[in-house]
Amino acid sequence: QVQLVESGGGLVQTGGSLSLSCAASGRTVIRNAMGWFRQAPGKEREFVAAVSWSGTSTDSTDSVKGRFTISRDNAKNTVYLQMNSLRPEDTAIYYCAARVGVVISRNERDYSYWGQGTQVTVSS
Repeated sequence: QVQLVESGGGLVQTGGSLSLSCAASGRTVIRNAMGWFRQAPGKEREFVAAVSWSGTSTDSTDSVKGRFTISRDNAKNTVYLQMNSLRPEDTAIYYCAARVGVVISRNERDYSYWGQGTQVTVSS
């Protein structure tokens, strides 16, 4: 079993930055691809970014390219999402997820473990 705990959410103005962290515990997740997803009010959960187990391969949705960066530190069992140039449309609950597999995926059904989420609110 894997436990994921997100932190770093909060309220920020348009153009500001936030850094999210996801700490994993329990069964090792070193060889798991990790992802960030988000869910805005009244909308379905959507893919944001993912990183391979080695950290050398990443993917992100078009709307965050050039603004968000995903990374991981396997020594700390932690995944990060650095969010810059935030916009009101980035407002959502952000979830960290781990999949049983090393290859990154945009499909949330490929992820077996989920954190409880952290709220990110961007004011205009």
